[in-house]
Amino acid sequence: MNFKTRGFTQKFLHCAAVASLSLLPLYGQAATAEKPGEGVEVAPIFPSIAEERFRGEVAMVGLRELGYEVQEPKETEYAAMMVALSYGDADFTVHLWDKLHDTFYQKVGGDDTLVKAGDVIPGVLQGYLIDKKTAEAHNIKYLTDLKKPEIAKLFDTNGDGKADLTGCNPGWGCELVIDHHLKAYDLEKSVSHNRGSYFALMADTIARYKQGESILYFTWVPQWIAGVLVEGKDVVWLEVPNTDLPDGKNDVNTSFHGKNLGFAVDEVKAVLNKEFAEENPAALKFLSQVQITTDDESAQNLKMQNGENSAKDISRHAAEWVAAHREQFDTWLAASRAAAN
Repeated sequence: MNFKTRGFTQKFLHCAAVASLSLLPLYGQAATAEKPGEGVEVAPIFPSIAEERFRGEVAMVGLRELGYEVQEPKETEYAAMMVALSYGDADFTVHLWDKLHDTFYQKVGGDDTLVKAGDVIPGVLQGYLIDKKTAEAHNIKYLTDLKKPEIAKLFDTNGDGKADLTGCNPGWGCELVIDHHLKAYDLEKSVSHNRGSYFALMADTIARYKQGESILYFTWVPQWIAGVLVEGKDVVWLEVPNTDLPDGKNDVNTSFHGKNLGFAVDEVKAVLNKEFAEENPAALKFLSQVQITTDDESAQNLKMQNGENSAKDISRHAAEWVAAHREQFDTWLAASRAAAN
């Protein structure tokens, strides 16, 4: 090799080395762009209700695809969830009922410590129902019809002369509204609010219905009960005479198909710790886009009721939902990756 050739070779190798080194950051950026959450641990927090785990599993699938290291979710009641998120003991949930849980949200600082993101489930309903047979036989249309002793006795399960209303778990937002309604509509002397483990109480309520007994209960949609006690076929909604809510915000929409159900037609939102949201724009963007229909969640809940109720089952249901909505899911991921740049 002569001097010129040797010089050319050295110069070529030097340029190649510089070029290869200059490409390294580009490859690193490409990997980071695909997984902007890589190396970041995320602590979810969900209610202890297995029937509400599905939407959380869907959210966790997306965050993992964005590179986040998602921890096993903590579980607690709704008010405690907001406390944990506010103090940074958890990073996100997808379980805030925007209007129903507003008191819990505001008590821990509201927008000063938390960030609401998107409508995970829009158009969620709550209210009171009775079996259709009893409603038609006695012309019962309003919750306040239960003030009549002869009507209240139709739903008396323990012989005290008062209607027994299957209600909410202690600590749930609906518990507060039901108690307020009984007072506001002068029903405390004629209706008992039976509270406890909601789904255990509802199992007994459904069993009584199947035995031909009259039933009175509170429920919400989406969840599996709407697939077992079908509105219009098995049961009917009761109306309230006027909207009267604990927070006094009575100008909200409480009507469904022309009936005033007494509860705000609501949206389930994602909520993030504010500091986490500011530091993780990809996670914030993703959680702001996740959306599941009431029909999809009710259908998944019914699968659980029919025996597919293990943690593995719920994770599989989420994976199947993502696969069925892959095109939409990928657009959420793309927008989230863009938000990180």
